[in-house]
Amino acid sequence: MPSGCHCRVALAAVLLLASRFALAAGISVGEPWARASLGQAANGAAYLTLVNGGRQADRLLAVRAPVATRAELHNHRLDHGMLRMEQHPAIVVDAGATVTLAPGGLHVMLFGLLAPLQAGSRFPLVLVFEQAGEIEVSVPVLEATGAAPGGAHGHAGKPRR
Repeated sequence: MPSGCHCRVALAAVLLLASRFALAAGISVGEPWARASLGQAANGAAYLTLVNGGRQADRLLAVRAPVATRAELHNHRLDHGMLRMEQHPAIVVDAGATVTLAPGGLHVMLFGLLAPLQAGSRFPLVLVFEQAGEIEVSVPVLEATGAAPGGAHGHAGKPRR
């Protein structure tokens, strides 16, 4: 084989492996949304659905949003009859599973909003996964008093760390 053929065969093998890895990662993100800020609120939250169509579990490790000074994964939990919010180190999305981030459960907390979230606007949100890498989504901002899209109501099951 001429040396140019070896390069094409090697490139084809790399592309095939890369496409298989992308399929193996299998994470898709749906229904991102946030509520408009009330007044001059310093913080906000974003919600979405994670679907793992791959063959192995993946973990959402971190989030970034340019609309806030800091973004973190959070969860609500009952503590002696009081609903408390706490930072969540990672969210596991098992193979074939769906995890919903919704009000009253898992969510993305946006600290130090640089400007109020305005209904009708959008902002980018970067999700950092252990296997799938970075996935950027565009988050629409809904009316503060509006219902969550798709009937999201916070019953997302027990999160795994």
